[in-house]
Amino acid sequence: MLLKDKVVVVTGAAGGIGRATAIAAAEHGAHLAISDLDATGLLVTAQQLAELGVLVYSDVLDISDGSQVEAYMNGVAAHFGRIDCAFNNAGVGGELNKLHQVSEANWDKVLDVNLKGVWLCMKHEIPHMRREAGGAIVNMASAAGLVGFPLNAAYSASKHGVIGLTKSAAGEYARDHIRVNAVCPGYVDTAMVTQLEATRPGLVGSTLQGVPMKRLGRASEVAEAVIFLLSDMASFVTGHSLSIDGGMVVL
Repeated sequence: MLLKDKVVVVTGAAGGIGRATAIAAAEHGAHLAISDLDATGLLVTAQQLAELGVLVYSDVLDISDGSQVEAYMNGVAAHFGRIDCAFNNAGVGGELNKLHQVSEANWDKVLDVNLKGVWLCMKHEIPHMRREAGGAIVNMASAAGLVGFPLNAAYSASKHGVIGLTKSAAGEYARDHIRVNAVCPGYVDTAMVTQLEATRPGLVGSTLQGVPMKRLGRASEVAEAVIFLLSDMASFVTGHSLSIDGGMVVL
């Protein structure tokens, strides 16, 4: 059990990679603090975790709202006594359009959730970790944070920003024994990719033709990478952005 008795925060836990990671963390012995804007999906995840016999703290959360994030993280710390690990996973895809056609409202929403939201989570997680003399954070970036993403410049910009934020935080808090890394999934079989295909039929399939492994990833494959980075197995790893993409960015 790589996370035995660790208190692990997972945002965006109502489904997909967030739910898979919360379940994997529970199977590795962690106590879970989960959140999402989707109250119905969040309840399903909480029930699945309860069936595994782990302690669960669950609440609806908009990670782009600083006051909500602060209250949530303080609530987690009050409930469990500490925060050991965090997977800052919550995010949105945004509209698919050429850059000059993207609305300002879409730009603001994508950057507010995907980048500002990750910053706010770390801002309010790290003080609790410093009091406990250490911790581990994994931020959700993307293959689109390593290469361009035509028709979704806002999403790509936000994920490039997450990688820069991750590196900066890793350097700032290494002496506090807080490790900060990111994961960069390619196309994974989640609701976000299903919605992408529905919006632009054929886009996912054509993109996969350029991926060496020629398939979608599984949420569980990303989850296990996150567990590794949160655990002491990665005790000398910080500031790293791990590609989990079937080789998508190597060509």
